Amino acid sequence: MHENKYLTIYHDLISRIRRGEWKAYDKLPSEHELAARFETSRETIRKALQLLSEHGYIQKMKGKGSIVLDVGKYDFPVSGLVSFKELAQTMKQPVRTIVHELAVIKPDGELKQQLRASSKDEVWKVVRVREIGGERIILDKDFFLKKHVPLLTEEICEDSIYEYLETTLHLPISFAKKEMSVDAATEEDRRYLDLNGDDRVVVVKNYVYLSDATLFQYTESRHRLDKFRFVDFARRK
Repeated sequence: MHENKYLTIYHDLISRIRRGEWKAYDKLPSEHELAARFETSRETIRKALQLLSEHGYIQKMKGKGSIVLDVGKYDFPVSGLVSFKELAQTMKQPVRTIVHELAVIKPDGELKQQLRASSKDEVWKVVRVREIGGERIILDKDFFLKKHVPLLTEEICEDSIYEYLETTLHLPISFAKKEMSVDAATEEDRRYLDLNGDDRVVVVKNYVYLSDATLFQYTESRHRLDKFRFVDFARRK
């Protein structure tokens, strides 16, 4: 639990920024003040601040401390490997995950190609709708190779699959490749999402790899067009 304290502090600071405790261009308390507030070491605070910097929440300025950036446009970054539960913790609106399908399937030709799977492989298929502010606006279709994820339950899928993979299965999730497009809405989109007449959706395809470069997950995340814009935050090293 101790090794993850900086993550807890990171999420707490994000929530405070989102609530307006510190506005754009305000200066965060010093590392010393934050260490006292969270009853931890300055090294732990530095780790949390480094994450804030990497994800575009603050700019660390020599001699001036950490300056809060305008984060309103970074709600749903394309880059980064963040679970929906982690994103939901930064939102002001009520969120809910609805599991519509959880099954073990044999991959068809397309899924074999997407997951580099063979005819002998079994795949978990998880279909979930993300409801934000009472509207169903994201349809997530996840596929996991069963040889890497032997068990999934509806309870896990409603909460956080990534939290389960990392804390229970100890899978070393490392990096992802993403593709984004705007596609025509399908019958499935219209059935599961509140499209309000839209006939297009934003589609983000996500290929997730373990630390040994093994592809173990393919996700197709389908978003209502009018609700989200995807903004990447880049920092030159």
